[in-house]
Amino acid sequence: MKNDKETRENLLKSAKKKFMEKGFMQASLRNICKNAGVTTGALYFFFQDKEDLFASLVEKPLQQLHQMMSAHYKTEMELSPEDFNCLEDFEDDFAVAKEVIHFMYQFYDEFQLLLTKSQGSRFEKCVEQFIQISEKHYRLMADRFSESTGTPRVEDFMIHWLSHMEIDAFVHLLTHEKSEEAACRHMESIVRFVLAGWLDMFHKK
Repeated sequence: MKNDKETRENLLKSAKKKFMEKGFMQASLRNICKNAGVTTGALYFFFQDKEDLFASLVEKPLQQLHQMMSAHYKTEMELSPEDFNCLEDFEDDFAVAKEVIHFMYQFYDEFQLLLTKSQGSRFEKCVEQFIQISEKHYRLMADRFSESTGTPRVEDFMIHWLSHMEIDAFVHLLTHEKSEEAACRHMESIVRFVLAGWLDMFHKK
């Protein structure tokens, strides 16, 4: 009989294939086990249920992405009001965006599962969760810089929209562009556009 490590890896390989083909809801544990060459009983030796199996494929890279995002936002919040001009440094913002893109393309299949195949699982709202994190951060950032520049407070609607636009940009690239190189090229234009709009909100008219 195959050793435990090999059996688990075969189950994960079969599960990824079926989840990519059918999505979380429609993927059959019976077919996953059949293609892995094991019984359904063997699957429950390694995984609690179908969601645990799905999580074993996607949860680790998702957590790592959350950590990257949190670290970046923490760095931004450490800027003093006098450092506001640092936000005009396009290269720094683009470097962070490239790092995120590179990471997501390293786990291309896993993020495809999260973004397009996770309906019915506890991961189906992962994009909304990222938007909420961004919205909270940008609300704090905008308030700080409105105060430091003497400009009107940015409306909640705009903060929500900007947060959506930022996260949706990464989602759109990953779901429409298979080439990491092309994704980085597109992101360069996106960062320039977003940064210009963000800075304009704090320029006195």
